[in-house]
Amino acid sequence: MDCSASEERIDSRNDRWIAGTDEVGRGSLAGEVVAAAVILDFATPIPGLNDSKKLSDKQRRQLVILIKERALALSIGRSSVMEIDSLNILQASLLAMRRAVEALPLRPQLVYVDGKHLPDWGFKSKAIVRGDAKIPAIAAASVLAKVTRDREIEALDSLYPGYGLAKHKGYPTKQHLEALAKLGPSPIHRKNFAPVSALLR
Repeated sequence: MDCSASEERIDSRNDRWIAGTDEVGRGSLAGEVVAAAVILDFATPIPGLNDSKKLSDKQRRQLVILIKERALALSIGRSSVMEIDSLNILQASLLAMRRAVEALPLRPQLVYVDGKHLPDWGFKSKAIVRGDAKIPAIAAASVLAKVTRDREIEALDSLYPGYGLAKHKGYPTKQHLEALAKLGPSPIHRKNFAPVSALLR
């Protein structure tokens, strides 16, 4: 990722706090949607930032250490399984991002949001498709959200054994679908997602 060519760097020349936000877990069948918001300090760049899906688990965990050390501000927001089921996954994802940005200790003057949609909030913002591969602050948020959620799902594996949560993080792998068919849904499974709802009829 070439930070020098990004919109984010251009905007930062105005000495504004620029935040990036992204979420993870939309396609999972279990667990919360977790979002992160990050305001980077361009005086201390973080090499290797990229879309979290293009990085290995080891790379993500190493980057999170740098993000926490070098970012001007960061925060986490989330939407619960109950909110996902009641709102729908898009609205729950937007809510998680809104909560993350609102929790920042610094109020950003501009927020870059990954995707096509913007949360309902009072921040000046811009939605950027594939922003996690274009905007460093969104990439940092993507990595932070991914590592945070992965660790939480891994912890849930011991509470809900048999599903393989630590391995697939709740996503609909063959192993997960077979376990669902055998064990039925757990309390952390999203009841309105097709593979889960089909077992509840």
